[in-house]
Amino acid sequence: MNILSIAKLFLFVSLVLASGGSVGAQSTASLVPEGKVYTYKESGGKERTIEVHFPEGHDPTKDVRPGIIMFHGGAWVGGGKAQFRYLCHYFASRGIVAATADYQLANKKDKRSPKESFKRVCVVDAKSAIRWFKQNAGELGIDPKRVITGGGSAGGHVCLLATTNPGLDDPKDPAGFDTSVVAYLLFNPALSVSDAKDSEVNVLKHLKADLPPAIVFFGTKDNWLKAWNPAIKKMKKIGVKNLDSWWAEGKGHSFFNKKSWADVTIKACDEFLIKHGLLEGTPTMKKPKSGEVLVKSK
Repeated sequence: MNILSIAKLFLFVSLVLASGGSVGAQSTASLVPEGKVYTYKESGGKERTIEVHFPEGHDPTKDVRPGIIMFHGGAWVGGGKAQFRYLCHYFASRGIVAATADYQLANKKDKRSPKESFKRVCVVDAKSAIRWFKQNAGELGIDPKRVITGGGSAGGHVCLLATTNPGLDDPKDPAGFDTSVVAYLLFNPALSVSDAKDSEVNVLKHLKADLPPAIVFFGTKDNWLKAWNPAIKKMKKIGVKNLDSWWAEGKGHSFFNKKSWADVTIKACDEFLIKHGLLEGTPTMKKPKSGEVLVKSK
């Protein structure tokens, strides 16, 4: 194998790990049926879609539920909705209308100002997806004032910016719908030192003390954790409350895509949402027999 082939293989594996697939891991997307797919906009010459999972017997005309909208990872250039299908299917079974959305993938070769990050297009579409979710609250049977968002890796970065950055709006988005949310489900959000070059994609520039409650998961051997630590430091400095951080000892990036770890993290998310009044009852997700456990950060 020549050097070029090795480089391509390394890039492929890196993207797979970042996008929601781990090499050799059991895919969770194949374990549950696909939800109902809607088109929420067109960008970059393609339709952008959102897959919605409804609680059994849900009647939007009579019943209003909280809503979840999740954004996939993939290094801003790959990935797809299927990453969080398993999570959405579970939370629909718990009574929440849960959705997973795609967005325009970045192209590093696109012409743009040297000061503009290639990641911007992802955030623009994520904001559109959240607005569509709220605009269609009546059809979906959700409470637009009780929308939860989240994402994995790049998707975690994207959803944070979509809900905190007042810029990067699509002028075609409907007026009167903001992108505020009431909670975050963050799976190893990928912040980067390079984001400082463009304030529009720099999460640290947009953090405020009134950040809604968030639950965050990281593997202790995840290289992206180094870039997340400054965010934790700033949150503490400005007085952000209700941040729950959980570590998976000895695990790397996107550990949560493996079935057993998906169950553990989803159960923790369920307990988090119960604590903040967004769910009732007790989690129905069982602990894996293989014994995976999360350690809560002090």
